[in-house]
Amino acid sequence: MTPIIEMHGVQKTYLEAGMELPVLRGIDLSVQRGEIVALLGPSGCGKSTLLNLLGCLDRPTRGNYELGGRDVSALSREEQAWVRLHYIGFVFQSFHLIGHATALENVALPLYYAGVDRKTREARATALLERVGLGDRIHHRPNQLSGGQRQRVAIARACVTQPRLMLADEPTGALDSKSGQEVLALLMSLREETALTVVLVTHDAHVASCADRRFVMSDGLIVDIEQREAATHADA
Repeated sequence: MTPIIEMHGVQKTYLEAGMELPVLRGIDLSVQRGEIVALLGPSGCGKSTLLNLLGCLDRPTRGNYELGGRDVSALSREEQAWVRLHYIGFVFQSFHLIGHATALENVALPLYYAGVDRKTREARATALLERVGLGDRIHHRPNQLSGGQRQRVAIARACVTQPRLMLADEPTGALDSKSGQEVLALLMSLREETALTVVLVTHDAHVASCADRRFVMSDGLIVDIEQREAATHADA
């Protein structure tokens, strides 16, 4: 089976005051469909830069990146936008919801940009909000929702275009432990239902422990790969 993510020798260098600043120094990464993987490492190690490349928000300086078997390393801005809209969902620590829009309007927004008619996009957004447990909150605005509810709206919005890949940047970082656990459980169940691939950046060891594999980064490189141990059950 072709991995959904395949990176070979990916480097990213920025120019700062006329000098080259290497951030990613040679990333090799392969992620299978339906996996949940976590990116770990100290601030400044390159996690956010790697997530931007995975999300087609930026292009590598060197190396190549294949998404679903397609080389997306050197796409134009317009092509990147198309891939983001149709193949990738994004979830952020600060939710990034539109404050004056209802939960329904926030979730339906990507479908508007995709050219889906109003009746269809509202029906799909409503179904997803019901799926994430917010069927009675569809007309609420973000300031009328708790942090955990806002993150569930954000997850529903990320899923509304039926993406193959979800990128989550500290998805529980702004939540209390109970809400964070609920969000993690939701991501796990969505993966089971739809074979969604999830790549998440986290500093939280508990969040990382839910991933199938953990990629530890340092100084722009993946320096360790940790596999989640299979659960063991004592005999009755």
